[in-house]
Amino acid sequence: MRPPCSPPPPERAAELRRRFAEEARSERPDLSVLCLLVGATADGTLDEAGLDAAQLELDGLAGQLPYRPGGPRAWAQAVRELLGERHGFHGSAADYQRLESSLLHEVLRRRRGLPILLSVVWMEVARRAGAPVYGVALPGHFVVGFGAAEEQVLADPFDGGRVLTGADAELLVVGATGAPLQPSMLTPAGPLDVVLRILNNIRAWAAARPERSDVALWAVELSLLLPSHPARLRYERAQLLVQRGDFVAGALELEAYAEVIAGVDRSAAERVRGQAQAARAMLN
Repeated sequence: MRPPCSPPPPERAAELRRRFAEEARSERPDLSVLCLLVGATADGTLDEAGLDAAQLELDGLAGQLPYRPGGPRAWAQAVRELLGERHGFHGSAADYQRLESSLLHEVLRRRRGLPILLSVVWMEVARRAGAPVYGVALPGHFVVGFGAAEEQVLADPFDGGRVLTGADAELLVVGATGAPLQPSMLTPAGPLDVVLRILNNIRAWAAARPERSDVALWAVELSLLLPSHPARLRYERAQLLVQRGDFVAGALELEAYAEVIAGVDRSAAERVRGQAQAARAMLN
């Protein structure tokens, strides 16, 4: 078993953040590039050669797909046969306990991962081969879609690429939320939406493991580099800085967040200012 991921040196981490922000703000953000930069931020052993190798593997897998197999269903079946059956990409309940399950380079290596990362593999391989493919962010379970809305075919990479019926999709949503499937849930998810959801998963993984506040911090900081993100992430970052003993930076971030929310919730802003004061007091 590999040792737990350890982050890169500060200079390398800063460079990765710069590239991540640049890619996220580009006209057409590249999902595979963003996911691999997340992986390099988590895993200091993922160097430039490793980043290139992951892209080449996606290219190589795409080259194994048949040329224009047919409509959306034929594409879904062809990708399932390649990735799910021949190469063994799938997921299991145990994958939710591993940080590696959220890192694209590790998912390519292990052939295992969370639904959203396996969906990224499906999307990136199929896209390179010319398929009409996109992510579908069902509540609680990410899948992929092929084809336009009127002929949409859904597949579940976590289940080896099983092609879903309408009833299957309904069961996934009801199981996750208790509410019925809505047509709005079937719309394509953009690359930045996918990346934010991946980072949310990483933050949730780290939140259950207080000893990995380092992971929570870089996941929040990458999320803040996305053009659109919840303002409350600044508050979360401030709390993590204080938790990790950086009281001055945490207090400054708390004060900045208080200014952001003061116009809409004065009492909440005062509470946050009180937390900033308490953080500064820890220096004494």
